[in-house]
Amino acid sequence: MKTRLLHGVAALALMAVASAASAAEFDGSRPLICATVDAHACDPGETCLRGLPEFVGMPQFMRIDFAGQTIAGPKRTTPIRFIDKGLDQLILQGTELGYAWSIAIDKADGSMTVSLINREEAYVVFGNCTAP
Repeated sequence: MKTRLLHGVAALALMAVASAASAAEFDGSRPLICATVDAHACDPGETCLRGLPEFVGMPQFMRIDFAGQTIAGPKRTTPIRFIDKGLDQLILQGTELGYAWSIAIDKADGSMTVSLINREEAYVVFGNCTAP
């Protein structure tokens, strides 16, 4: 009985360490690779259209380099102009090709929401990030 209890306590301690280590993946201290999964294109007065991220010009994968403050896809690299490291999420912001963009990354699981806007339209893309 005592051995079983010790094994249970050890297992809980290992899970706590693993949980803390995985949370560190999404705190802005390490680079990330993010995959885009789902996209929505919205115009004023219209129902948003849903499709794959390529439908709105988003790359399938992006690399986020916090130290260099850049986001790189297969065709271009864009600077990150603002980073907010909040308690529950990271928020990144910048501009590219006439659009303002924001990325919110959940610090617990790496899920990601991207918004791209200009004066005529808006795009919302969902995905997931992981440490390389």
